[in-house]
Amino acid sequence: MKKYLVSLTALLALTGLVLLAADIDGTWTAETQGKNGPQTQTLTLTSKGGELTGKMDTGRGGPLDITEGKIEGSNVSFKIVREGKNGKQEQEYKGTLSGGELKLQFTGGRGPVDMTFKKK
Repeated sequence: MKKYLVSLTALLALTGLVLLAADIDGTWTAETQGKNGPQTQTLTLTSKGGELTGKMDTGRGGPLDITEGKIEGSNVSFKIVREGKNGKQEQEYKGTLSGGELKLQFTGGRGPVDMTFKKK
């Protein structure tokens, strides 16, 4: 009986993680304040197991591929690399998924910046 309960608990926990990962699939948008007023940033994400792939469109220069994307429970992380006049610039994004919000903080460039994406 104890073995059955342990197996059932593990199965329920795994199901919860899969549901959270599936919840991240889709299009997310965030509005940020730029030099010329508000700008919309768009994330298009797909998860498979703990791997996260997709694109980020910042409204400047076209969509960028997400690299090293991971989702572990509600924790999300990925990187993007953009070409600038000073060469390649890498930005690392880390945050949490909760319901219809994806709260991320990115580093690289001007220091840490917090962003909240909402699912479309």
